[in-house]
Amino acid sequence: MPDATPTPLDSIQAAAEQVRVQLNLKAFDAEGVAHLANFIRAQRGVLSPEDRPGVLMALGCFLGQCLVQVYGGEWGTGRDGTTGVGLAGRFFNPFHLVDAQLNEGESASVAAFFASVPARLKSPPAARKAWIS
Repeated sequence: MPDATPTPLDSIQAAAEQVRVQLNLKAFDAEGVAHLANFIRAQRGVLSPEDRPGVLMALGCFLGQCLVQVYGGEWGTGRDGTTGVGLAGRFFNPFHLVDAQLNEGESASVAAFFASVPARLKSPPAARKAWIS
């Protein structure tokens, strides 16, 4: 009998799909991210501390899946052990990006970040500081 235990990737994709369905979005695309940014904006100041971790997880899964679908990224683990999306030698943490918009508002919009990805991919990656251990 095959192992029915979902993999971490299965869980991420299932959470992303739940958000897509709950927010009535057509796809994991730029339009979906724009709606996500509006949803996050509406949650600022009304999201309870108890609900925040689950909301961050779910919305981050959706944003990350949009990065995967639109820009050809791949879910993975960063050097610091966090889960995120790798794209052209760069690593983006969608959970951090959702958290930043919840904390900082429009100055940290996930939609603005998403639109900036092509330009980010054209510029060379930032050099790692060798003196930090």
